[in-house]
Amino acid sequence: MKALGVTIAIILAMFTSFGSASAATSVTLTMLYQFSGADGSNPEGGLTLGSDGNFYGVTATGGSGGDGTIFKITPEGTLTTLYGFGEFDGAHPFAAPVQGSDGNFYGTTAGGGVTNDGTVYQITTAGTLTMLYSFSGPDGANPRGVLAQGSGSNFYGTTEFGGTSANCEFGCGTVFTITSAGTLTTLLDFDVDNGGAADSGLVLGNDGNFYGTTYSGGNPKTMYYRTACDGLDECVQNPPGTVYNITPSGSLTMLHKFIGPDGANPGIGVIQGVDGAFYGVALFGGKSDKGAVYRITSSGTYTLLYSFTGVDDGAFPNGLLVQGTDGNFYGTTINGGGNLDCLEGCGTAFRTTADGTLTTLYTFTGDPAPSLPVAGLVQVGDISFYGTSYTGGTNNVGTVFQLTVCDFSIDPTNAAFAAAGGSGNISMTTTNGCAWTAVSEDDFITIISGGSGSGNGTISYSVTTNASSFGRIGTMIIYGEPFPVIQSGTSGGGCVYTLSATNATLPARGGTGHVRVTFKGPGCAWTALSNDPFITITAGSSGTGNGTVEYTVPGNTNLTALTGTLTIAGQTFTVNQDAGGCAYFLSPGIANVRATGGSTSVRVIPNLNDCDWTAVSNDSFITITGGASGVGRGTVTCALPANTSANILTGTVTIAGETFTVTQRGEP
Repeated sequence: MKALGVTIAIILAMFTSFGSASAATSVTLTMLYQFSGADGSNPEGGLTLGSDGNFYGVTATGGSGGDGTIFKITPEGTLTTLYGFGEFDGAHPFAAPVQGSDGNFYGTTAGGGVTNDGTVYQITTAGTLTMLYSFSGPDGANPRGVLAQGSGSNFYGTTEFGGTSANCEFGCGTVFTITSAGTLTTLLDFDVDNGGAADSGLVLGNDGNFYGTTYSGGNPKTMYYRTACDGLDECVQNPPGTVYNITPSGSLTMLHKFIGPDGANPGIGVIQGVDGAFYGVALFGGKSDKGAVYRITSSGTYTLLYSFTGVDDGAFPNGLLVQGTDGNFYGTTINGGGNLDCLEGCGTAFRTTADGTLTTLYTFTGDPAPSLPVAGLVQVGDISFYGTSYTGGTNNVGTVFQLTVCDFSIDPTNAAFAAAGGSGNISMTTTNGCAWTAVSEDDFITIISGGSGSGNGTISYSVTTNASSFGRIGTMIIYGEPFPVIQSGTSGGGCVYTLSATNATLPARGGTGHVRVTFKGPGCAWTALSNDPFITITAGSSGTGNGTVEYTVPGNTNLTALTGTLTIAGQTFTVNQDAGGCAYFLSPGIANVRATGGSTSVRVIPNLNDCDWTAVSNDSFITITGGASGVGRGTVTCALPANTSANILTGTVTIAGETFTVTQRGEP
């Protein structure tokens, strides 16, 4: 099945402001291929761009042997099945193969092989497969992550289970190196304390070390009491995982142990950004328990960049991030996005800056469009991203898709003319390679030149005379967005106006306000523009004749007062907001627990509803079981086991920078 040519365009920012330039992003999805089962099903590992310009990937199931496939697909959507697994030679590949310096591709299967513990394979671009190694358990079991080639010809990888540690029922996983001829060396056995379930791949850092994550393990005393599960039935595991680096000889350094509010269960690994830091996602945890984006340095300085909410922004990110040519990071979430055709939402594609400002680029819909994008994206050129979805398509067993992401801005974003009419120019700025069109929807507006273009350009247009005494509003559609043209009528008479006020002051907690606009005649056209991001115009952004502009501001979490302006009919209206800042009160501030153990709770009361907070236990005998993070008012619940000693135990929980003290009596 070739590409369907089905495109879905989404505009991410509306031009609701008037007068100045405004930026937006247009995203178009093209479904390149739909799997049927016989050619593979459930592609979970994403794509690798080969040196021949084609993409290479795997399906976890389906194919001639029923145990998954390796495929090649052109950027236009022509797919070739290179190999179908059949248990002995491997089964259920979850990570896309990587191309080695010799031109061949190397990868892993989570099952199959001599003892069904997984394999490492080599495959040529023509589809000749060689099983390089079959795991047996003590040397590792069930490799799921992508391989990484070192500075030489050896490859490095991980196994989810197996190894020699007895701290995990099926082994805690391993790190291994393997030659292109199939000689394997186990570099490290995980043992829970330093990680467990190492199902992510490795990335070679510019310091010569490898960096990776473990899905579970870390501090055995850290228990993240959540029951979240994603759309693929992966659920929270405890302890909630680690980030580490390891030398080519096998010396491991623990960089971070997750605790839950900072993220939980990072199942995919990290990438190194151009700034030298590493960026990754955690499947669960964060402030809303729906996953997180984080940054970590090679020395272990950890920063939580973004916490998903599970609604429009998505939930449960599990794909490896990719840094785009624009310096931003692009990724996917398995669920969320607000589309209810899937039980927990069909997933999203997102973009985030290096400091954590996230934009939802696309919301997947499923049935028959792509859904549940488990893997990350691959960028080709400036505007094209390619990926796979675990489900979706006519047969609902997965797809390959392309996302075209075009950033654009127009300047100005509207125009106002007197009754006599006139002409104007609009400057179009867009990502290189993005094609656009401009169309007039009203007879009194004529596009003279620039009706279409690619990249940057100029749109010239004219407006005819308005013989009516009343004003009128027309529209041009530019790159799918409305460009309003407002024209006064002949009764304008100079359009003398009056604002009901020139300024307003709102409290720190935020609120709404309005200002009335009164004009001499009904033919006068006007616009209203917010000049500061904390002021949002909610109604009355344009009109002809009298009207009212309504606006809102959120709570001021800064310690200083804010001042911003609105431009209404060319005049300035000033909005002041009192100084705020987040202050927190804990009720109660202390708690006493009996020797037999039990639970206790404390209410978190901030002064503003927009203040966010986290709670962290500072003592191992206190476990946070609820309310590890929140925004506004909330409750933190803690559990304590029995104190079998005669000594009184005293510990603390830090909540929003405040201290909650817990005392537990000892046995008499």
